Amino acid sequence: MPGKNLSRDEAQKRAGLIEVESYRVHLDLSSAPDPGAATFRSTTTIAFDAAEPGASSFADLLAPAVRSVTLNGRELDPAKVFDGHRVALDGLAGHNLLVVEADCAYSRTGEGLHRFVDPVDGETYLYTHFEPADARRVFANFEQPDLKAPFTFTVTAAAAWDVYANAVHESVQSEGDARTWRFAPTRPISTYLTAVVAGPYHVVRDHYSRELPDGSTLEIPLAATCRKSLAGFFDADEILTVTKQGLDFFHEEFDYPYPFGKYDQCFVPEYNIGAMENPGCVTFREEFVFRSKVTEAAYEGRANVVLHEMAHMWFGDLVTMKWWDDLWLKESFADFMGSYGLIGAGTRYRSAWITFANRRKAWAYQQDQYPTTHPITADIRDLEDAKLNFDGITYAKGAAVLKQLVAYVGRDAFFEGARRYFRRHTFGNTVLTDLLAALEETSGRDLKAWTAAWLQTSGVNSLTPQVVCDADGRITELAVLQDGDTLRPHRVTVGLYDHDEAGALVRTGRIELDVAGARTSVPEASGRPRPALVLVNDEDLTYCKIRFDEVSLTTLRTALGSLTDPLARALAWSAAWNLTRDALMPARDYLDLVLRFAGQESDIGVLQSLHQQAKSALDLYAAPDWRAEGGRLLAECALRELRAAEPGSDHQLSWARFLASTADGAEHLQLLAGLLGGTGRIDGLAVDQELRWEFWLTLAAAGRATPEEIGTELERDNTASGRQRAVKCLAALPTPGAKAAAWSAVVDSDELPNALVEAQIAGFAQPNQRELTAGYTAPYFELLESVWEQRSIEIAMRIVGGFFPRLQTEQQTLDATDAWLDGHPGAAPALRRLVLECRDNLARALRAQHCDRG
Repeated sequence: MPGKNLSRDEAQKRAGLIEVESYRVHLDLSSAPDPGAATFRSTTTIAFDAAEPGASSFADLLAPAVRSVTLNGRELDPAKVFDGHRVALDGLAGHNLLVVEADCAYSRTGEGLHRFVDPVDGETYLYTHFEPADARRVFANFEQPDLKAPFTFTVTAAAAWDVYANAVHESVQSEGDARTWRFAPTRPISTYLTAVVAGPYHVVRDHYSRELPDGSTLEIPLAATCRKSLAGFFDADEILTVTKQGLDFFHEEFDYPYPFGKYDQCFVPEYNIGAMENPGCVTFREEFVFRSKVTEAAYEGRANVVLHEMAHMWFGDLVTMKWWDDLWLKESFADFMGSYGLIGAGTRYRSAWITFANRRKAWAYQQDQYPTTHPITADIRDLEDAKLNFDGITYAKGAAVLKQLVAYVGRDAFFEGARRYFRRHTFGNTVLTDLLAALEETSGRDLKAWTAAWLQTSGVNSLTPQVVCDADGRITELAVLQDGDTLRPHRVTVGLYDHDEAGALVRTGRIELDVAGARTSVPEASGRPRPALVLVNDEDLTYCKIRFDEVSLTTLRTALGSLTDPLARALAWSAAWNLTRDALMPARDYLDLVLRFAGQESDIGVLQSLHQQAKSALDLYAAPDWRAEGGRLLAECALRELRAAEPGSDHQLSWARFLASTADGAEHLQLLAGLLGGTGRIDGLAVDQELRWEFWLTLAAAGRATPEEIGTELERDNTASGRQRAVKCLAALPTPGAKAAAWSAVVDSDELPNALVEAQIAGFAQPNQRELTAGYTAPYFELLESVWEQRSIEIAMRIVGGFFPRLQTEQQTLDATDAWLDGHPGAAPALRRLVLECRDNLARALRAQHCDRG
């Protein structure tokens, strides 16, 4: 493969040739506080064996310069063996020692070794992020998951700094203005799992102890870190409490002691993803350090991520997939365990499965309906494919399918299979069949048919109840109809709901069964009175889109808020949203449900989802000539519910945010300005810094804020978060100059760090500014290939997805997209995939608008 890419075939060939014994990596980061220093010194020593003496291979390295390469004592000319991406290795011996000394680059994109300067105090912070293949930006290596080895890191950094890595440090030696940290060797791990975090981080320490079955005691030092300027907001005690609960839970369920010594959790700035499971040194985006009031859903989400990453210590770190085809072997399991663990570990967060049904599966359903969808076990040809497969299929659909598998084989069999899997493949690499073998042993089931149906095919099924009644209103036949390209076996619960004397919609019947084929009869329902609502997949056991018969849909239109069970209600909301996205329910009908029933929603996570989905329905799916009316209705609803909400409650905060996202009339904008200026008041609503920025964004997009006012707010909040918010507000201003400046800042220069790229893109396209940004459609398609070639894949993905003219929901935009796809058949497959997915979203919006027009 050319350039920075690596193909699966190349990786398999190299794995057949090379076995790595160890890495020793020395990083000299003492230059980091100097903003003029672009690089750091990296020296790597790799001991490895070659199965064929005399053969050739290569090591991976992305670096501005290589100072020296030594192979088995033989000096190689860097100008001849290093091409900017790889180090050619010829004439290998049976046992080899490779030493590479390079100048590697500090990163501003969140890939490799990211450098951040805190605007509050000028302090510099570093952290690494490598998945799937960016360790080669920091040290020379064999960058593929199946070439595991122990790593020994030595890091030289500023004397005032602390340094964290995967293992405990064995010594710290002062050397003038610097200190050198020497870390113990790790257990065998993959390159993408190595980590270094360095800087003057604030740290809170704790300890976890557990008596093991053999009578010994497992001791795990715990640490949680963040930037010094965030220390006042850092609720480390809550994070460490969840950590201890998770360690208890996973030790009980997996019966395998945590194998990586210490457990550090580092909250780092400008992080591209939610978190990363580096063993012994987990990294999180620092937005999980909450500067202002957030809802309970935000705390639950953070706890879920803590447990997700902890599950990876076993699923992913202890046992790792051979290649990215089996990425699901870690991500699907961790996603499932994040929700499962919140309940099982006894945390205070009891709504995990409601959140999963309403939010995570919505992501999966969207991804699984793209033309680019793929099986859970995907065909990953190269690293660019791998980068794009950290998606809703691998995470959320995989987790939903695992929930179905637990129901299918039984909980005890599932976890006993996991235990055997860990013991059998400790510190090794696996493929799908390795896990299935263990699960078949413990469950006694042949999982080949289940695997073929669920893991090796793509797409989502729809399940619809068919109800036939006699003249007396009793059921003569109830059946579940299955639709989809591939019909699958489903273990489901069919819930029968009726109104009680108080008018609440409660479950009066429960039938659990296996659904197979296009039509499955439910004989247990015969003779029962016709219920008001039939809910297939009640309890959310399987992965499917829920549909309704006409009577059930009529019931929901009039009484959705009366459903007393919060999970059933969340499933009903999810089903209504899928109907809207599939152009089977007019957007204004969905918005009518929100207007009438969202105020009755008790689960804060579901309410926040409803707010996001209602805004999407208005902006993308509603008929253009009805948008103004729909926006007015939503804003009035938001203000009404804001005033009615309990003062100081999560619901009040959520409705305030929704008002900020929908306000465009004079009355609502004046209220936001009054709340900012102190002349307006909502009892119990604390207009803290984060809420202030949300109000400023709305005012900026409406032309009710000036650059000077935004600058004054930035002076009030001169932090990294404040800077990002101010950039977003400036980009949102409704002027040609603001749009040109945002576009140029991202497209014409690569100087912006990743967080500010994201902020510029987010502010650029506002729903009430379609005409202002329409002229950027043609330039967008003209820049795609150059952006893909010249930028890092992380930044390129943000530009391609973020600047796509998604709000230009017109046929000519779809035609322009098709013209680019037809005219660029040879474009990088990963780039084409992104554009195809954007096209699908646009085509879906046009279909939904047609439905909404009636």
